[in-house]
Amino acid sequence: MLLVEDDVDTLATTLKLLEALGHWATGVKSAEAAMARFFDGAFDVVMVDIGLPALSGHDFAEKLLSGHRVPVIFVTGRAQPATAMQGTVWLRKPYTVEQLMGALEQSMASQA
Repeated sequence: MLLVEDDVDTLATTLKLLEALGHWATGVKSAEAAMARFFDGAFDVVMVDIGLPALSGHDFAEKLLSGHRVPVIFVTGRAQPATAMQGTVWLRKPYTVEQLMGALEQSMASQA
């Protein structure tokens, strides 16, 4: 799993949580770094904060999904839009462990 989160504390905490849930995860602090790190087959899910500096999480997901088939979980404090981007799941901050697990299950089911 690739986690894209610009807040260092949130990045570290979420990585620990994902690992505690049994997932292999790595994280980067920007969409640009995520684009450089991503390659097909390396990640089963991408979790991305929408409010990233420079390239937003939304723009990153559009670029990523235009050339790759990987589930994307948007992790944000913003409300879910009426029309969600295809291939994405919305996880609103702050979230519970159960909500995170549900988002992961939903994103994996979309790939089945």
